[in-house]
Amino acid sequence: MAKPRFRVPAGSSRALAPAPRAWAPSPYTAGDQLASDGLVNYLPALGSADGDLLRDRDMATARARDLVRNDGWAAGGIGKEVDSVIGANFRPLSKPDARALGLDDVWAKEFADAVDARWRSWADDPRMMADAARAQPLPQLFALAYRHYLIDGDALGVIGWNEDRPTRTTLRIVDPDLLANPLGRQDGPELRAGVEVDEDGAATGYHFRRGHPADPWAGGRALEWDFWPRETEWGRPMVLHFFDKHRDGQTRGVSRLSPIVETLRMEQRYSVVEIQAAVINAILGTFIESPFDNETVVDLLSDEGGAFGNYTSQRKEFHDARQISLGGARIPHLFPGEKIATVAAARPAAQFAEFESAVLRKIAAGMGITYEQLSADWSKTNYSSARAALIELWRGWNARRQSFAQRFCQPLRLAWLEEQFDAGGLPLPAGAPDFAENPAAYARAKWIGPGRGFVDPVKEAQAAAMRIALGISTLEDEAAELAGADYQDNLTQIAREIGEMPEGMLHPAQESFAKLIGGAPDNGEADRRPAA
Repeated sequence: MAKPRFRVPAGSSRALAPAPRAWAPSPYTAGDQLASDGLVNYLPALGSADGDLLRDRDMATARARDLVRNDGWAAGGIGKEVDSVIGANFRPLSKPDARALGLDDVWAKEFADAVDARWRSWADDPRMMADAARAQPLPQLFALAYRHYLIDGDALGVIGWNEDRPTRTTLRIVDPDLLANPLGRQDGPELRAGVEVDEDGAATGYHFRRGHPADPWAGGRALEWDFWPRETEWGRPMVLHFFDKHRDGQTRGVSRLSPIVETLRMEQRYSVVEIQAAVINAILGTFIESPFDNETVVDLLSDEGGAFGNYTSQRKEFHDARQISLGGARIPHLFPGEKIATVAAARPAAQFAEFESAVLRKIAAGMGITYEQLSADWSKTNYSSARAALIELWRGWNARRQSFAQRFCQPLRLAWLEEQFDAGGLPLPAGAPDFAENPAAYARAKWIGPGRGFVDPVKEAQAAAMRIALGISTLEDEAAELAGADYQDNLTQIAREIGEMPEGMLHPAQESFAKLIGGAPDNGEADRRPAA
């Protein structure tokens, strides 16, 4: 064995490491258990993802639900995110991957138009045929699922098949409480909180109760379970499960309100106490003060001759007899020796508004929205700060929208599109691959929700036109982002409006485009007709 190039003499101080001490400071303050007074008793335990979550998940969910039911700030924050991420008409725009399928863009547009038309007929059917319970159209089912995700931590749905519907594919949103281990079985490596997993940690199936255990009418159904595999043998999705996965090995989600449950609860109690104090102060605002001190009143009460009773009777008669008013307002007349006194209202506390604002900022940060969005207080906001807040807020909402679309909505679309291929009638050229060969390429779509909105409509419309002119963006992207609109629907409507314009009159879209490119089109028929 080769000797080291340099050798340190045995007696040298460099030869030995420093002698161990009874205690040495940690290189990381976060891990030091003795040096920091603020951390000396802060000793959380390490646990697995499901070990930390599943034990207390039910209580965390119950508290989050109670706050959303009874606390205005929690209910408002949840409602705003559902309205902004999902909205009233969450829908896909077909974008089949023509290159992956070996087909051309002309076919892709024809296919997309046909598929989108069928989707609208199914999703927006006024008979609610897409909903297994026939209670809501599909966009509202998506909103309900997202609401479950925010409050309960899980968005769950099962994709059914109903032979009695025009489109057999149906969706049922499932209460997360129904997903549980059969008959209270212990969590283990292959079954946790109602979810069966394989050795790679992938979910393979779900156990759903037939009835909610808290329902008195559920009877024996609360002790009966149905097993749903994640997908069929040929890959058709059957169960949709969306949650925020924060750690490897996590099987279920946790409420988005969990980190701020205590803060919300404390704020709720503090507000109630302040309001109660203000009401009491208002009720006891004024009173009539008699001229007697405590000792005199005690002597009068012990008077056997009834002098005090006579005195009070005379006061009552005096006040009852003097109902003098001027212009509908009563003029007070006091008995000799009386005077009017008022209570100095000390509540709400002078710092209540500032304190509540600070608490609401913490709550808003925990919910992933801005203070202004949560409190609806825009009094201290200018254009620049509102614009910056909107950009930050929109980035988070857009990320959650895309995640929800990819993991919850897109599998449903895949199952629905499989049925459409089986039904036939879709435009497919000779030699096109079967749906089973590349379902992802056929089902590829861009999901459109509510628009971002405008802080300054003129400036933002001009900026959108500049982005399009520079090739940074497209009309389709701007229509979807700013207004939540379908570009193809816009073009169809604009073409119809242009055709209805009187002779010699330009449509506003033509005039705006002419100004943008710096030209002035003729007033002839060609300008009023859409380009082929």
